[in-house]
Amino acid sequence: MKKALKLIGKILGVIILLLLIVAAYIQFSPIPTYEAKAPQLTVTPDSALIAEGRRLAGMVCNQCHMADNGKLEGKLMADLPKAFGKAWTGNITNDPKYGAGRYSDGELAYFLRTGVKRDGKYAPPWMPKFPHLSDQDLHSVIAYLRSDAPEVQASDKQHPAAQPSFLTKLLCRVAFKPLPYPDKPITAPPIEDKVAYGRYLVTGKVECYSCHSENFATMNMMEPEKTPGYFAGGNPIPNLEGVIINSANLTKDPETGIGSWTEEQFIQTVKFGKRPDGKPIRYPMVPFGGLSDEEVSAVWAYLQSLPAVHHPVDRKW
Repeated sequence: MKKALKLIGKILGVIILLLLIVAAYIQFSPIPTYEAKAPQLTVTPDSALIAEGRRLAGMVCNQCHMADNGKLEGKLMADLPKAFGKAWTGNITNDPKYGAGRYSDGELAYFLRTGVKRDGKYAPPWMPKFPHLSDQDLHSVIAYLRSDAPEVQASDKQHPAAQPSFLTKLLCRVAFKPLPYPDKPITAPPIEDKVAYGRYLVTGKVECYSCHSENFATMNMMEPEKTPGYFAGGNPIPNLEGVIINSANLTKDPETGIGSWTEEQFIQTVKFGKRPDGKPIRYPMVPFGGLSDEEVSAVWAYLQSLPAVHHPVDRKW
């Protein structure tokens, strides 16, 4: 019996030692790198394409990348969950050495879709990826970054290297990996098909589902509808002061979601931050004034097509 216990003890000791070695390797090694396979792509800009890219960036990129001086030169991510570590957003001005200007159009497209930078480094979970964005909308962002808009004019701002946590490094090895680059064109549905276009907005263009589901760690980026808690809210997101704000339930449940709202109330909330109860929305949710009434109406139509989920969320009002 003593020999058996001693043997079991030795086996457990070896297992623990191996786990410690693996943990140390993950902790002290960088996030994995991959081969960057940028496509041959040249975006031909025009005023309409640039304008749409600027509008889209204003809703999706500026909140993270715009510095106090009004340029998209990046900044400290004050609202990054502590569990992910510490990071600064990238300089995406058209500076040819420190900004997006050093990327080709194909390299930008590859990075935005897959998360792999031109040097093969993988962007951790705090950088959104856009596998479902239409080619037209993707090209509009690239055209905008090449434009003469004041906020993208060259800045040589450099930021410290990210300090990813053990959790981030672990997730980047077992859960979050580069997404596949599309092997066929992606087109947006017509806006007249309200439910389909609303789905495109919330899963591809503005990507609302990532915040309004269970948790960033359980997102299914390739199949958004399979994300746990899809649009039922509860995702714990810190505000700029580090206070956790749980995302709202946007299903049509009348008690815990938006089932008692009208479409007009939803539009007013999304575009102007005016909730039906008179209370303002709170960061990290911000008003999406760049969306048209027609677009928010499409989002409403899509949300109404989803099943109601009774999920009380502690909103700490």
